[in-house]
Amino acid sequence: MRSEEDALAGRRVLVLISGSIAAVKLPQLVSALVQRGALVRCVLSPAAERLVSGVALASLSRSPCHIEADQWSHREARPLHIALAEWAEVVLLAPLSATSLARWVHGMADTLLASTLIACEAPVVAAPAMNSAMWAAPAVRRNWRELQDWGRVLPLEPGSGLLACDRVGDGRMADPALLLLALESVLLAGCRRDWAGRRLLVSAGPTREALDPARCLTNPSTGRMGVLLAQAARLRGASVDLVHGPLAVDPAWLEGLQRHPVVTAAEMETALLRLQGGADAIAMAAAVADHRRRSPEGHKLPKEALEASLTGGWEPVPDLLAALVQSRPPAQAILGFAAQSGEVLEEARAKFARKGCDLLFANPIDRPGAGFGSAGNEGWLLGPGSGERRLEPMGKLALAHRLLSALAEAAALRTPVRAPADP
Repeated sequence: MRSEEDALAGRRVLVLISGSIAAVKLPQLVSALVQRGALVRCVLSPAAERLVSGVALASLSRSPCHIEADQWSHREARPLHIALAEWAEVVLLAPLSATSLARWVHGMADTLLASTLIACEAPVVAAPAMNSAMWAAPAVRRNWRELQDWGRVLPLEPGSGLLACDRVGDGRMADPALLLLALESVLLAGCRRDWAGRRLLVSAGPTREALDPARCLTNPSTGRMGVLLAQAARLRGASVDLVHGPLAVDPAWLEGLQRHPVVTAAEMETALLRLQGGADAIAMAAAVADHRRRSPEGHKLPKEALEASLTGGWEPVPDLLAALVQSRPPAQAILGFAAQSGEVLEEARAKFARKGCDLLFANPIDRPGAGFGSAGNEGWLLGPGSGERRLEPMGKLALAHRLLSALAEAAALRTPVRAPADP
């Protein structure tokens, strides 16, 4: 896929909306899907019909919105729930209420939404939303645990915050921007959970090194690549620690991640070394500054003094990737990043030989549509031996999934094979 192409463009997305007040967010999401080129159809449960307008959803989706009264209409040539289930390439079930969850898990096909779900063989992104006491109820927890084992379901845990009932706690539906990301992820990588039970440590974004209280040395990194790598791993089942500098990404993309915000390279080094021991793998996507002031000024320098201050007083920042490689446990796999200009592969080979990491992804920052701040990326992935793979231009989420698969393979190679026990 070329970087300018959207994984959602031209794909058939069935949106199933059940009875939670979070349903009022779905028209915005449907509009966003259509703007990205998706083909969208909507189904409202009987309770959801009271909360969101079917007319609005039909207008935004450019397709009829189906309600309970349509289930056995004489205008339908085939059973509607079967036609909808077979049409969908991917299903978004949001919000998922406690009632719809119970119907689905227990195979109750007594509504259009429920029967469509049961008949559907496409992957489903499921996003619950309910009162925190309802979410904590034993029956709801049991049904939710049951869903975790279904291979074609991507379950998105609700977040915490102020709920519509004025309680503060778990039960908030995942943000619409994260739902879009999850749908795109399913279309790219399915509902695989190959990172379940693993912990991934990711660095992302730039660092900032102060010159004085008003000026700093930094770079144009937005953190998009590292954040998408972290979120893709979470969607594939990983527990993720994200150590990040100042970011310029949608805040919704940070939901579900254990965040450790830092500013300077020294702060990032401290956080990474503290968290390294609990990680099965590390992805160093941060763009760390190469130099810093030995003693930043305590006051803003006059313009006249600024030029003189730039000529001295600097020191190199320690190599964070090399430090992690040196201190890692034997089974820990590490992916490094190298932002390059000019001849990417030649520089990458030399850096890979120096760093000692398992994988190194080298990408150009001087080509349109790649590098800092772009939606897409491309480059070379270097691995053990003479392994070199050219990764053509693609969206950064697609690239994140490619890199995660390679990192999982590298981790498997580092895991020692246990000898069979004596009989």
